[in-house]
Amino acid sequence: MKRAGTALTDLIYPPTCLGCSAPLAVPDALCPRCFAGLKPITAPLCPRLGIPFAASLGDGAISAEAAADPPPFGRARAALVYNDGARAIVSRLKYGDRPELARFCARLMAGAGHEFWGDRPVLVPVPLHRRRLLQRRYNQSAELARALSAITGLLVEAGAVTRHRQTRQQVGLSGDARQRNVAGAFTVEPEKLARIAGRHVVVVDDVYTTGATAKAVTRTLLRAGAAAVDVVTFARVVIGDDLPI
Repeated sequence: MKRAGTALTDLIYPPTCLGCSAPLAVPDALCPRCFAGLKPITAPLCPRLGIPFAASLGDGAISAEAAADPPPFGRARAALVYNDGARAIVSRLKYGDRPELARFCARLMAGAGHEFWGDRPVLVPVPLHRRRLLQRRYNQSAELARALSAITGLLVEAGAVTRHRQTRQQVGLSGDARQRNVAGAFTVEPEKLARIAGRHVVVVDDVYTTGATAKAVTRTLLRAGAAAVDVVTFARVVIGDDLPI
């Protein structure tokens, strides 16, 4: 019955490419041309920030960015470099009323964060302020976390961290301005403290740009007693490949 229902749905609403809307044989996928436009992040990479290296620098070598400004989280991983292909998917997920795109994104994120899952961490999405949530109807980071949960079987604590202060959009802000924008914007809900304290937490977001948001959420979680915090995103900006978002 499930197969019949799926076949009927596909007949009425034929699957299309998530990037260009070309017809496909399966849902939640990209056509070969759009998929070829993505740039996966694979080893060798910085063990702290997940920045790809052009060549292996040896065991334990970290990026200049991680050495100059060590992040409060343990590790950050992203599935893709943020280029035109990734930007199109994120834009549709975030602003195009396409929450179902999270299923495709999460499949790639599950692979990017494979080092994290063995500890059975709690997944905590970066929250939206309630006003922005009402405008957008859903939090794309929460959709990613729920899709990751379906793949990994991990618990999602979608309301563990709240954005109690409405911040400016980060688009177009410098790195320093982004940090000032989100400083002190997050809190852990008191009733969620027991679920965070002593646990390994993985923060889930769509794009890692300067890391200002991920770092602010991490500090909030560590103050609440989290034992360790890592970060996983669908894409990340890489110097030389970055685009304004």
